[in-house]
Amino acid sequence: MAFNSIPILDLSLARDADTKPGFLESLRSALLEVGFLYIKNTGIDDGLIEHVISQGKAFFDLPEDKKLEVQMKNAPSFLGYNKLGNEITALKTDWREQIDLSTLHPLPTASDPLYYNLLSPNQWPDPNHLPMFRPTFESYISQMSTLSTTFTSLIAEALHLPPTAFSRFFDLDQQHKLKIVKYPDLSSLPADQQSQQGVGPHKDSMLTSYLLQASHHRGLQAQNLSGDWIDCPPIPGTLVVAIGQGLEALTHGVCASTTHRVLSPAAGQGPRFSIPFFQGVSYDATFEAVDIPSGIMEMREDILRKKGMEKRDDVEFTFTKGRWGHLGEATLTNRVKSHPDVGERWYPDILAKIREEERKVREEKEGGREAVKDTALDKKGMDDAGPLPATKEVTV
Repeated sequence: MAFNSIPILDLSLARDADTKPGFLESLRSALLEVGFLYIKNTGIDDGLIEHVISQGKAFFDLPEDKKLEVQMKNAPSFLGYNKLGNEITALKTDWREQIDLSTLHPLPTASDPLYYNLLSPNQWPDPNHLPMFRPTFESYISQMSTLSTTFTSLIAEALHLPPTAFSRFFDLDQQHKLKIVKYPDLSSLPADQQSQQGVGPHKDSMLTSYLLQASHHRGLQAQNLSGDWIDCPPIPGTLVVAIGQGLEALTHGVCASTTHRVLSPAAGQGPRFSIPFFQGVSYDATFEAVDIPSGIMEMREDILRKKGMEKRDDVEFTFTKGRWGHLGEATLTNRVKSHPDVGERWYPDILAKIREEERKVREEKEGGREAVKDTALDKKGMDDAGPLPATKEVTV
């Protein structure tokens, strides 16, 4: 059977030599079978979590002009504020507003690759309006950076690898990113846009991500191997960990990158808030992989064999070997695809290429539908004509 619930792991067990082996066994099961999990007792200060939630919500209470001062399309970094309905996933509009932040980086130089534009300073909201916003999120990003590095080393150990197995894929000043997201309820959306897509079906890139569900709303769902959507309700004191496509690629598919989505809150429920942290990988990384022990590879294959299925979803895999020279190229293209307004201003050539590819895909799909339609009409015509002569061979 495919998974029908999301496992909860107690991170404090990994800090004790007596309980660590059991923790690693549970982590290995979650990685190979689900690709989505909760962690509790993370070590992040509860007071800091409260400040992160309150400051995150306060940002959306700013006057519109103050939010637009840090609008994402102001810079080529894809950092900053995105208005409601300004992002696209799975070719459909995401009904959320958000601000993207990252670890501190200076502006790139003229000699750097184009994808180094992703490594840039943050656009911080006016400190006269939110004086505690920047220090709160700088502290949280710092602590989450440490947590994600520690957790990645535990993933390595769960796969019977050295704790440092993934270290070579990180820069010394590795960029990690964070979003603060508001999903308005359906009653707040335009009358002609009553879509439940808070954010459409997708997989996170890079290695791991850590979601702080900052309100009581349900809406987050993970897709199992059967294609069913499994609820991931908020659980106080936890973070939701999603395995990214980068980790799936680095582990030869052993660590499952699980498709997930967010449904907009129902009318009258008020907005849902979430604060995901995304562990980065060097943009200069190439599409190599680590050597996974054969026993672990066999475990993954056995899981799929017992369940009688392969992974099934329609989400494009970013890390296709041979398509890109470096991770940064794939990441930049994906960002332009998600944020065409930024692409129009800063990356028109990349956006034009994306739109041409999407046009070809649409034409192929429409051609397939026409072929099916013609086949159905031919079949209907034959049925209307009555039984065919037994000696006549017909190809449909």
